[in-house]
Amino acid sequence: MTPQEMESRIVRYGELVPCKTAFIDAHTPGSDQKENFTIIGGGVSESPDQHVHIKDTPGFNIGAAGQPPKCRNSLHSHRTAEVFFVLKGRWRFFWGRWGDAGEVVLEEGDIINIPTGIFRGFENIGTDYGMIMAILGGDDAGGGVQWAPQVIEDAKDHGLVLGENGKLYDSKKGQFLPEGVKPMPLLTEEQLKAYPEPTTADVIPGYVARYWDLMALADKTPAKVIGENAALKDKPGFEVDFISHKSASDEQVTSGRNDVLMVMRGHWKLTWEGGESVLAPGDTCAVPPSLTYSLVPSMSGEASLYRVRDTDDAAGATWKP
Repeated sequence: MTPQEMESRIVRYGELVPCKTAFIDAHTPGSDQKENFTIIGGGVSESPDQHVHIKDTPGFNIGAAGQPPKCRNSLHSHRTAEVFFVLKGRWRFFWGRWGDAGEVVLEEGDIINIPTGIFRGFENIGTDYGMIMAILGGDDAGGGVQWAPQVIEDAKDHGLVLGENGKLYDSKKGQFLPEGVKPMPLLTEEQLKAYPEPTTADVIPGYVARYWDLMALADKTPAKVIGENAALKDKPGFEVDFISHKSASDEQVTSGRNDVLMVMRGHWKLTWEGGESVLAPGDTCAVPPSLTYSLVPSMSGEASLYRVRDTDDAAGATWKP
């Protein structure tokens, strides 16, 4: 593979293209300054304005959310995995019908595998612009999101309507529902009863992993983060490993799988037959199954990254051992 071909499979942090109208709450005060990034796959954006960096999906989607302080993403639910790790800032994740069933604060490098089928939201509670990186299960990212009823109602007051076709219409831009397309129906009270309300004691032990714990665990070999036999036990159609500068190896490997490398800290030299490239914090690289490569830090000091690898498991609801 030539350097030019490989470079097309690397999305640089500094070249990410945001969509500021990705979701129905894009005009709602408190959520109107958020930016959504679709890195690999179609993502879950409801807006035609989104920019997709790499369209080929490896069985999962990669995205990101950038938000200034006090900006939040409204309550919604997913049918397949939604995994986040904090690249920059300090973030509060909350869940439940009204967002008050439980919450957890994550720092840089921490990761959360949010259980499917619950309403969840998140906000930047840091002092600067923050960024979280996302892994979404399935080639179609679970087919989209289900919003809590109050989110759709609030959005309507600010000129946004979500059609039953999953597309967003902005009356402030002169857009209206096409003939024959009805608004997305609100969940009924009876339907809402099917959405669990787990406590923090239910969620934190099995769904959250802390950066410095992973750094300790990855002292000799990569730490297994998400997988059947990992710290966070799940089979969402992909596995997540954590590699530090201590567990990195210059051995050439061919995984036979789609490997997506997501750099947390430090700079990493990716070498393959035909070229090499350096990955920086926030960069995402999609390594094809047939490529033989090695990956090591390019300079001394702290370095870490998350590696996402597809599996034969079908994307779906959170797996229970």
